[in-house]
Amino acid sequence: KSHRELLMSSASCHAKTNVMFLKTHKTASSTVLNIMFRFAERYNLTVALPAGQLVHLGYPKTFLARFVEGFQAVGQNYNIMCNHLRFNLSEVQKVMAVNTTYFSILRNPIPLLESSYVYYKDNVPAFRISKDVNEYLTSPTKYYHSADYKQNIYARNIMWFDFGYDNNAEDNKTYTQEVLKEIEQNFHLILIADYFDESMILLKHTLCWDLDDVIYFKLNSRSQDTVQTLTPESEERIKEWCSLDWKLYQHFNQSFWRRIEETIGLEELEKEVNHLRTRQKELMQTCLSDQEAVMKDHIKNKALLPFQSGAANILGYNLRQDLDNRTLRTCQKMVMPELQYTSHLYAVQYPHRRRKRLGSPVLQTRLQKM
Repeated sequence: KSHRELLMSSASCHAKTNVMFLKTHKTASSTVLNIMFRFAERYNLTVALPAGQLVHLGYPKTFLARFVEGFQAVGQNYNIMCNHLRFNLSEVQKVMAVNTTYFSILRNPIPLLESSYVYYKDNVPAFRISKDVNEYLTSPTKYYHSADYKQNIYARNIMWFDFGYDNNAEDNKTYTQEVLKEIEQNFHLILIADYFDESMILLKHTLCWDLDDVIYFKLNSRSQDTVQTLTPESEERIKEWCSLDWKLYQHFNQSFWRRIEETIGLEELEKEVNHLRTRQKELMQTCLSDQEAVMKDHIKNKALLPFQSGAANILGYNLRQDLDNRTLRTCQKMVMPELQYTSHLYAVQYPHRRRKRLGSPVLQTRLQKM
């Protein structure tokens, strides 16, 4: 290690263990959740898990502290919070310590809307009744009725909604500026999914974590054959239809790069990103029999099958057969899908409670009275 690296790693900081991640939809956030869960296990931290049979923290309702398992008993003593919720600062503060670091992740609304369309095709009225994503975008208001807004949240400004704001609000400058300022005050860091590896390096620096804490295998991604190609007209229309998300993304994409230049520098960033990718390749060779994600029908161990939704074919992994126990545990956790991992942590933290049944999260959302 260079002198500077030693200084940066040892003298200046301790790994932060009180962390709240606002998990947004279709933004590579399942991969981040896996990173958070593994960190929690590595350091034996308490995770704010969904109560009872829930698989997320009351989403799409606005978050309340009582959606967290054991909140009455534990109060403000949870270390990590990262399951889906609709952000509500005052209630989250009841659950998390005062010195908690808050972060989230955003994605370019253009690929995001297409991803949302394919994933939620069967559950969102606006998507269900249109033929494909381009037809939907030709005249969204024809398919999107504000009366169904609770079922249609994935069809417009979903990130704005996840941050706790009205995704059908009128886009006027005063209002958007106010919201952006508020988000800046509430969150220490906003990552950008389109630059995921760079985001992981910035996260590592911000939280004083090790490289191995942010190594990941991409989770909940889908096969290329289910991606719908957006026309240039559709891409432009998304910027208008989801103008609140578009402003959100542009604003924090700029501050993301500013932050990198101020803290790490682009040269150091490139070095660390390469280091991350090398280490990731090594781990893939160690863990995986196919060296890459595979289609759902090719996942041999059904316990590691990710939740499937809409027309998306969600990919998963096959682990090598010859792993020693310790390596197997590490590898298993890296490929464990969100629902299974949530359920696993729940069983570890609450051994005497009934296990979570792994049903469909989308269905659960609909069954809960909104």
